[in-house]
Amino acid sequence: MRTSYPSDPPVVLDRREGPYGEVALRRHGDLLQIIANGMFLMDTSDGRSERLLVDAALRALDGRPRPSVLIGGLGVGFSLAHAAADPRWGRITVVERERAVIDWHLDGPLGELSREALADPRTEILHTDLVAYVRGAFASVNENGTSSTAATGLRYDALCLDIDNGPDWTVTEDNESLYSPSGLAACRARLTPGGVLAVWSAQPSPTFDSALRNAGFQHVRTEEIAVARGVPDVVHLATRAA
Repeated sequence: MRTSYPSDPPVVLDRREGPYGEVALRRHGDLLQIIANGMFLMDTSDGRSERLLVDAALRALDGRPRPSVLIGGLGVGFSLAHAAADPRWGRITVVERERAVIDWHLDGPLGELSREALADPRTEILHTDLVAYVRGAFASVNENGTSSTAATGLRYDALCLDIDNGPDWTVTEDNESLYSPSGLAACRARLTPGGVLAVWSAQPSPTFDSALRNAGFQHVRTEEIAVARGVPDVVHLATRAA
């Protein structure tokens, strides 16, 4: 279901220059919106896609006890909040490259959605670039300011990635390498045997499905999220060999 926005113009609550350009937080009626370089990224209207991303990964793990999950992109916090609300998840790590987005959750309006999840002892927020983190060449800082570079070699049972509008429509050019053969190989290396890669996309991508198979993933498939008009959103799912 698409949201009908109020007729009044949105109000900018905060605007900052980050390493990849300008990011802004706006309020439009009851909704909060994240805007990057003038492009709408997401808002607090729904969250079905983010919840499916997390749930699909958990289902694919087929009852694995206390699996760990890496969530790529904090966004408005739907994925984190949904994962933290499920006691079946173990360690929950969120990677977010925009300091402003983390601050809007820790000390700003987005905390309404994520406050309980951030207080969960399973949760860790890393301020770093996801592509660099997956490839293992990163220097990250967690929310209390301490370095997490010792975690470079950590592997996860699930990677839930939602940093772009899809493999064919990236927010910045830097993200394109994540969906390349070397990027997918790095994702596979970050997974435990039998682990699951879940990637959100605003539209199906048969080309990406083929890239996942060529990268050595198994059980490649998609799950659709119905929308009122146009092509459905999807979650691309793939499994690392056990």
